[in-house]
Amino acid sequence: MTSIRHYNLRVRITSSAPTRIDLAGGTIDIWPLYLFHEDAQTLNAAISLRARCELTSLDDGKIEIASADTGRTVKASHWSELRGNHELKLIGHLLQFFRAGGLRVATASASPVGAGIAGSSALNVAVCGAVAAWQQTVLEDDVLLQIAMNVEAQAIDVPTGAQDFRPALYGGVSAVELRPDGVRRIPLAVDPRALEAHIILAYTGASRQSGINNWEVTKRHIDGDRAVFDRFEQIRDIAIAMREALGRGDWPEVGRQIAAEWDNRKRLAPGVSTPEIERLISIARSAGAQAAKVCGAGGGGCMIVFAEPDRLPAVRAALTSAGAQVLNYRVETQGLIVDRG
Repeated sequence: MTSIRHYNLRVRITSSAPTRIDLAGGTIDIWPLYLFHEDAQTLNAAISLRARCELTSLDDGKIEIASADTGRTVKASHWSELRGNHELKLIGHLLQFFRAGGLRVATASASPVGAGIAGSSALNVAVCGAVAAWQQTVLEDDVLLQIAMNVEAQAIDVPTGAQDFRPALYGGVSAVELRPDGVRRIPLAVDPRALEAHIILAYTGASRQSGINNWEVTKRHIDGDRAVFDRFEQIRDIAIAMREALGRGDWPEVGRQIAAEWDNRKRLAPGVSTPEIERLISIARSAGAQAAKVCGAGGGGCMIVFAEPDRLPAVRAALTSAGAQVLNYRVETQGLIVDRG
């Protein structure tokens, strides 16, 4: 990272970053959990439901943060005033880190609130990219990822995982390998259209709090809960098997591994699954789906439903009739985009 230079440029900067669906290996990406499971990895795909940020200049070093998703606005005379708690903590923490002033930050996301598809991480990356451009600062990828992960932990008061920031920055379908010598993103040669043809993304109607679920599981793992450890061993093995199946284009096997992933994940802690989630999964299966799992930590948010392409219309109709919101998406091959103008 170059030294941060403070230029109040009289320009408009926009940025956006994709959210993601996680296919396998989630939660194990929280440090230090992956250190206890050799060959730990997560699999994910960036999707076209983007988080967006627009920066415009304000006079006298003032700051304004406006969220279209929540309808909330925070104003401050100086970045140092953002240290305290307020309604838009993540953006406030980022502006405090960058020592940024004299700007208005307007944000919006195409994903539902609490969807479990890493909307906050995508917004985090979008804002980091925009503020760095506004300050004429060059951030290396590893530095941007580290800032995003650590500042998000400050904002939500619990540890964050490593995987969610990488789809936002890079796009595509990837494996995130979690090793003692570092975290590596490996692009996977998966046909995006084939993935879309097998997976429905549906919002259950209830938001979730990933920090709470993940922190409970993390504490139990660190405290030596053998059942949790064994579940993570199986989740690791499922990610490895799914990665191999994706590489072969073996879609029935991908579906079997998604089902196995959810069977293990929902046993990690109470609240990962709910009666409403199980109801929707049962309805999807009755309509012809092979498998389903909740995105992120569970407890609500979005779910992915896997089916053969000829069964997708029936499954989509059944979920809609049951009250779920089926979301249109594409696998997004482009990550962070920053435009100056």
